[in-house]
Amino acid sequence: MELSGSKILITGGSSGIGKAIALMAIGKGAEVLITGRDGAKLEKVAREIGASFVHADVSKESDIQKTFDWVKENWKNHLDVLINNAGHGYRKKMEDVEWQDFENVFQINVYGAALMAKYATQIFKVANKGNIVNIASTAALKGYAGGTVYSASKFALRGMTQCWQAELRPFNIRVILINPSEVTTAFAQKDRIERPEAAHKLSSKEIAHATLSSLEMDNRGFVPELTIWATNTF
Repeated sequence: MELSGSKILITGGSSGIGKAIALMAIGKGAEVLITGRDGAKLEKVAREIGASFVHADVSKESDIQKTFDWVKENWKNHLDVLINNAGHGYRKKMEDVEWQDFENVFQINVYGAALMAKYATQIFKVANKGNIVNIASTAALKGYAGGTVYSASKFALRGMTQCWQAELRPFNIRVILINPSEVTTAFAQKDRIERPEAAHKLSSKEIAHATLSSLEMDNRGFVPELTIWATNTF
C-alpha cells in the first residue's frame, strides 16, 4: 500500500512503539490518529508529532465506539490501517496469580484489540480493502517464568490474528502480527518513564520500521507474521 495520504489509527500511540510508528508514518505522508488513556500526555504528543488524537481506553467499549465516531465524523468513515498497539502486562509467579490479573491484562491485550478490529472491519468490508496490524511479542511464541498472564494474552492475540487472516482475506483485508523481542519502552514501568536505549536491545524505531515496511508491500501480498530480534551486539 501507499502510506502517503493513507489514514492510520494507532492505539496506545502516545509513547513507545505506538508513538514511533505514528511519527514515522506521518513522515511518510500518512494522516494518523492516536489514542491513549493519559489525556494530557496524549494531547501533548499528538501536537508534537502532528497527529490527531482521541482520549480513549481500549478496555472500554464506549471509548472504542467514541474512537470510531471520530473516524466517521472527521475521516468520513475512511480508514486504511488499524494498529492494535495498546498493551499491558507484568511478571507474576504462578502461585501469586489472581483472577483480576487476567482481567486487567486481557481487557486491553485481547478484548480491546478484538473490538477495535471489529469496528475497523466494518469499515474495511465496505471498502473491500484494509489492514490490521497486531503488535504482539515474542511472548506469543514461547512462554517464560513469570509470564503466565502476559504470555497467555499474547498467545491469544496470535490466535485471533490467524482467525482474522482466514476470515478477512477474501475481503482484501490484510492482517499482520508483529512480534518484538525486548524493546526499551515504558512498558511495565510503574512510573511510565521510558527506559534508556541499550545497544543489545531493540528500540521502538526498529518496530516502527518493520511495521510500516510490512504495510508498504504491494496489496497483492502480505506478511502474516514478523518477529524482530535484537542482534545482541554489546
